[in-house]
Amino acid sequence: MSGVALIGCGFVADLYMSSLRTFPDIAVHCAWDRDAARLAAFCAHWGVPPAASEADLHDRLPKGGVVLNLTNPASHFAVTQAALSAGHHVYSEKPLAMDVAEAKALCDQAQAAGLALGSAPCSALGEAAQLLARAVRDGTAGTPRLVYAELDDGFIPQAPYKDWRSDSGAPWPAADEFAVGCTLEHAGYYLTWLIAMFGSVTRVVAASAELYPDKEGGPYGTPDFSVGTLFFEAGPVARLTCSIAAPHDHRIRVIGDDGVLEVAQAWDNAAPVRYRKRLRIRRRLLESPLARRIKPRGVTHPKVGRWGAASMNFALGPAEMLEALAAGRPSRIGADFALHLTEVTLAIQSGAGDIAIASRCAPMEPMPWA
Repeated sequence: MSGVALIGCGFVADLYMSSLRTFPDIAVHCAWDRDAARLAAFCAHWGVPPAASEADLHDRLPKGGVVLNLTNPASHFAVTQAALSAGHHVYSEKPLAMDVAEAKALCDQAQAAGLALGSAPCSALGEAAQLLARAVRDGTAGTPRLVYAELDDGFIPQAPYKDWRSDSGAPWPAADEFAVGCTLEHAGYYLTWLIAMFGSVTRVVAASAELYPDKEGGPYGTPDFSVGTLFFEAGPVARLTCSIAAPHDHRIRVIGDDGVLEVAQAWDNAAPVRYRKRLRIRRRLLESPLARRIKPRGVTHPKVGRWGAASMNFALGPAEMLEALAAGRPSRIGADFALHLTEVTLAIQSGAGDIAIASRCAPMEPMPWA
């Protein structure tokens, strides 16, 4: 398997490096960051060769490798565009771009050049997401009608985030997180699961607000709360909520004709997937208090330890892209998936009411072990 090169050595880059260690066949050829001190600290910690410039990184990465774009979201478009122009496949942190037109331009550029393009988050490739999707395909809960997905992270403006440091010492980028907003940062963690299960969203009814304008460095004019009602071409309807104000709640529940499938943690690849059958007991209707766990049929994928609130392998996406390139097949999280994810996420963040979604995306092909 060919390797990767990292552009951007901030907080999230350390999560990628610890995840890449679980894929020893993926070589990390080099890294670059516009902040020389940050680059030096990152490369010293992980033993990664530093590139002298962005262009030098492009020159060092062998043909067939993947540029990991881990920069500030405002830089995603320019960095990905430059990497594609240099002839490299690209896997970008979310969002693919900050507006739909730019995201579409990147997809068109990649297609014209015969290059792979994808974006985070990759947790839809993880064990919990894949087992939930398998249970939906198998009709475990009957026909799925409704999904409730929550991505509430607690009252982050009062959290001790100034003390949060990555493994190589990068501070949590509070200003960037607040400016980009929790919807663009986090909605994808369940939106990718939903698109993987059901395919295209045709319509979004969205509302959003900045509830706490006094965040450090604020006001940002960016929503810190959003709720989107998603209408899927396949039939189900989902409500997806994001905030950095409500108490921590990362549940997803798929409500079907026969019961409810549930996962309690979006950020844990190994979170249990449970099914609660719907019961009628005398005059009462309820979901069984005794849940049946949906279990893997064998070995799934490498796991990483818990870091903060998460236990996610961030390298599942780059690994899938490299495996697809080696096999000569489309990636499960390719450009169509990334564009649809970006368009739907931006629609939710906009809070602009009833919005038609132009892009389309087929449901994800299951992982072989699912």
